[in-house]
Order: sequence, then structure tokens, then C-alpha cells
Amino acid sequence: MKHTILLSVLIMFSAMYSSAQDAVASPDEIKKFYKTKTYVVFDSNIFGSYNKAIKKAIEQNWTLTEVEYIDETKYATLRRSYRNSFLVRTKVKFTKDKSKTAYTFLSLLLGSNKGTMSGMPDLCSFPLSYYNVDYDKYLYKLGAIIMFMQNHVKVTQENPKLSSKNILKYYSKNAEELGSKTLYVLKDELAKDVNTLSKIKLFYAGKVKIVEPEDIKKAIADKDPNVVFLHKVGPDSNSQKMRIYKVIMGAADGKLYYFNYHKYKKGKSPDAFLSSDFKKL
Repeated sequence: MKHTILLSVLIMFSAMYSSAQDAVASPDEIKKFYKTKTYVVFDSNIFGSYNKAIKKAIEQNWTLTEVEYIDETKYATLRRSYRNSFLVRTKVKFTKDKSKTAYTFLSLLLGSNKGTMSGMPDLCSFPLSYYNVDYDKYLYKLGAIIMFMQNHVKVTQENPKLSSKNILKYYSKNAEELGSKTLYVLKDELAKDVNTLSKIKLFYAGKVKIVEPEDIKKAIADKDPNVVFLHKVGPDSNSQKMRIYKVIMGAADGKLYYFNYHKYKKGKSPDAFLSSDFKKL
């Protein structure tokens, strides 16, 4: 189902993000977060599939704080208090991106009396999709994404020296564990030179399985510790958009094993997981 209505909020960042994990909260912000109630902001379309999916993901996986579900109107009022935190989908653009491409992120934010979205401390932001791409591209992965986001808060709390400059290096160490996992990928998310198992073996020696979305959904629901999966963020049509995000995460716990992005170039850097990505694994 196309999402015809998304939150009417727009974060304009003053600097380019280098990754979805650039949001590294300060020790003081994390301390404040644990004292908050987390408000999960529902979509305006009460009959849409997002609300049901995010509620299920939260109920099955969220453990850090007390939770309440609210609409956009209540969010506009509650976001002004530092006693509140929010899980909210945000429309994101990058100020230096001349293409003005918009993305949908899921963000964990602290309330702020500054009264603006940009003034709200960001504990974690994760790319879900290009703006206006079908819900179905990411709804079935929300359980793992929620697990990652709350684990990210714990990681930054336990490692106060982490920053936007070294957080990806910290997570990249997890790639050493991929040899014991099976990577689930969708065929239509693979570049042509790696769209079969025999082609993939030329670049990556690990275990790979080409699956359907239902297989990934089941692995997440079962919290299968032996499965990791690809989450790719790209446009829903071939166009000169900017970033193709590529994330490999654990089905059981949302653990981050790989995060990268490339800029789309027709014929050279397609909207897909590339052979160069397999090499990096």
C-alpha cells in the first residue's frame, strides 16, 4: 500500500549525514531518555498498515521505557517537554544534496522546549525508505529495526567515547561474525553481476540464500540467531536519485553487521547491493 500520508514534519540537517548512525547522543541525553515515557507517533491514516506494524514491533521488542501511542496533534504539544521521548517517522533531506531527494527515517528523539524538530536531541535515526515508497518495502523488518535502535542507545550509553566519527568503525567489527550466519537477500535487490548464488560466490565466500520477504519476516519473528538480512533503501523507479543505503542486520537482535551507501549512477552504480559490497563483507 502506498503511503499517501506521512507525518507533516521535515528535518533539514545543517550538515551531510555520513550514515544513519551519526546520531550519537551525549551521556546526559541518554540519562534523560531513560526517565522519559516514549511516545510512538502513529500515521494520520488510521486505517493504514504502518500503525498496526509499528505497534506490533514495539510490543514484541521494546524494553527500555514506558510506551504510549499518540497521533500527530498530541505529538506537536508533547514534543516540547524534555520529559518525553518519541519514535517518529521523519521526512529527511540533506542540505548539500542538489537533487533534493527525500527519505523516510525512523527517529528516536528527545523532547525539547526549543519548539523545533531540529532542536530535538536525536538518539538514533534509521533509514526506512525513499519518501513515498511503498510501506511494504520495510514494514516486515520493523521488529529488527526497533531492536537495533534500542540496542544502539545501550551501546552509546556503555561506550561514552563513541561519536559520529567512530560509531561505524565500532559496528564494523561485527562483520567478523558473518561467517557463522546465513545472509538472506532478495533477488531484485542484487546487482546483475551478483543476482545468483554462483555469481555471488565469485565475490563472497559466506553463506547466502536468495529468499522472499516472507522468509525474512519469519526469521525476524522467530528471532533466528543464524540469519542476517539485507535492508536496502532505494527509489521505487529508475531515476537519478542520490543515495542507495545498504544495511545488513541480525534477524534475532537487530545487530548491525554492515552499513554503507553509494550514489546512484545509471549503468555504473545501480539501485542494488553491489559486487563491491560483497567484497567488503
